[in-house]
Formats: sequence, C-alpha cells, structure tokens
Amino acid sequence: MDRVISGGRCDGGAGRETQRTPRTSPVDGQARPRRFVKHSPAFLRLVEDAKARVREISIDETRKKLESGSARVIDVREESEWAAGHIRGAEYMGRGVLERDIEQRVPDRNAELILYCGGGFRSALSADNLQKMGYTNVASMAGGWREWKETGGAVDR
Repeated sequence: MDRVISGGRCDGGAGRETQRTPRTSPVDGQARPRRFVKHSPAFLRLVEDAKARVREISIDETRKKLESGSARVIDVREESEWAAGHIRGAEYMGRGVLERDIEQRVPDRNAELILYCGGGFRSALSADNLQKMGYTNVASMAGGWREWKETGGAVDR
C-alpha cells in the first residue's frame, strides 16, 4: 500500500498509482494478481509533510544496526501483514496501537528505533508521531518491507 511507482523508488508523488507486487496466498499458495492502489493527494501531502521532519534510513544501514543490536526495528504494518512475513529480529507494534503502547514497551526516549511498513509511508507517519511524543532517535526505513525482501534481507514467517 505504500510503494509509489517512480523509477523504482518509493519517494512519493501526488496522483501516481501504487503497484502492489503479486503475493502468494498463505491459504492456497496461489499468486494473487497485481493490484493498483491510488493514494489520495491529501494522504500523499500528509506523508510528505511527515517525511520533512523524519530521518529515513537505508536498508543496508538498518541491516547493520539490527545485526549489531544497536537499534530496535519495529514493524508498524497490520497484524495480517506481520503474520505473512516480517524482518527477522523485528518487533511488532502496529500503527493502530503504537502511540498507545510505545511508552510501556520502550520507556527510554533516547533508544534508537527504526520503523518500517510496506514501503515507507506509514512508518514515516508513525516516526513523526513518536518524535512528537518525545522520542529523539527515531527513523523510518526507506523502501520498507518490499525493498527489504527484494534485497534479500532475512525474514521470518
């Protein structure tokens, strides 16, 4: 839902269509057809506004920080997306409960947190909110889950 087609990058753009890659259904193993989702211009403006305040981190940098244990990687996608597969070593805290639960789960407001979603939109919005809550070392992983998989990142299902 988050990837905007723009020369292979996930960097937004009002009015562009979003392409979701075929996925294999966990139930029957059959590939689903490609679906095109068009993000509304208002949503894209909201994301771009958040991205102006949020640090984005690359897949490679995320991988290094996860391997070294220097950052906590948090998946903010829907629970069904997490269940279908996620970054090995990541924690799940969906966007719907992140702001409610973060202070209990991560009381250290200086802890390094890297958020990710499908392509970088929801994680940017979430990172912006955590910064507003006083978290000082938050980033959104550019490219999200789709790019993580495309680059051969370790996954759990």
